[in-house]
Amino acid sequence: MSDLGIFLVATPGLEQPLADEARDAGFADPLIVPGGVETRGPWSEVWRANLVLRCPTRVLVRIGQFRAMHLAQLDKRARKFPWSEILRSDTPVRVEATCRKSRIYHAGAAAQRVERAITEELGAPLADDAAVVVKLRIDDDLAVLSLDSSGESLHKRGHKEAVAKAPMRETMAAAFLRECGYDGGETVFDPMCGSGTFVIEAAEIAAGLYPGRSRHFAFEDFATFDPAVWDSMKSQAAPRRPNHRFFGSDRDAGAIRMSVANAERAGVDAWCDFAQGAISDAIPPEGPPGLVMINPPYGARVGNKGPLFGLHAAMGEVFRTRFAGWRIGIVTSEPALARATGLKFHEPGPIVAHGGLKVRLYQTGPL
Repeated sequence: MSDLGIFLVATPGLEQPLADEARDAGFADPLIVPGGVETRGPWSEVWRANLVLRCPTRVLVRIGQFRAMHLAQLDKRARKFPWSEILRSDTPVRVEATCRKSRIYHAGAAAQRVERAITEELGAPLADDAAVVVKLRIDDDLAVLSLDSSGESLHKRGHKEAVAKAPMRETMAAAFLRECGYDGGETVFDPMCGSGTFVIEAAEIAAGLYPGRSRHFAFEDFATFDPAVWDSMKSQAAPRRPNHRFFGSDRDAGAIRMSVANAERAGVDAWCDFAQGAISDAIPPEGPPGLVMINPPYGARVGNKGPLFGLHAAMGEVFRTRFAGWRIGIVTSEPALARATGLKFHEPGPIVAHGGLKVRLYQTGPL
């Protein structure tokens, strides 16, 4: 399987920055499709996608497909599939199935047939909590087999243990930073930093650190895994000392402690400064203007929206009067709150699913 279909799963609404990132990283012909971005390549590209890309939530790899009109046919063809070339007999597996517009309509029964084929033909055990997940999708009688090569969601970089309320996921933060034109070459300041996600993500990008450098992936338990190639791939990282510092503040002292601890675990604490303070006290860091990136509270998170309009108005006043030359990026679910800042935003970004809410990125040019 030297030319695999690789599917980069996107946070809904953030497909474009993911496609741009994949293209910039040299992946073959990234194509936006429903749910994410398609590319192709050998197994080493599957591993590299997990290691170097910041925007996808997981990486799926298509390992085969065949027609299946009924369960007996699915059973027969699943047994003929070369499982031993891909999976290990000593590693637990679980199967997830979906059926759509097909004569096989019972997803549970379909999953059972594939599970039985794997256990009886390969000898691998089944487990409900197995890290190795085979995904079966039957669409219009075409059965497609894929593997989840990531395991845990890719927003779990392996560094953040302390998490504030309503956290911004690292994958989303990376995509929003990219949409704001951030490439690691400028200062980033988050005056409501929570657990420090925007600040730490920006510092990692500037330092040239691979997002997947510190964690385990499901593909490490596949039969196709080559530890020597993987170690060589990770060693190709070229960390550098950023030319700028990265700043976060928050009125909550606990949030600042979390941010400091998370930055230390990520190895970027030498370039990050966190300080307790209200948004009304925010002043620009020394040096040339950069990017203010902020995920302020919005109605569904805090309940009564009334006081938030005053907060956003005050925030906009702070930026207009003190942050000349800076660009502002604000993530919110409420267009009215964005308008309350009085800032001149570009056309807002696409609607993005975030914790049951629909948020958008509002950004300005230099103030």
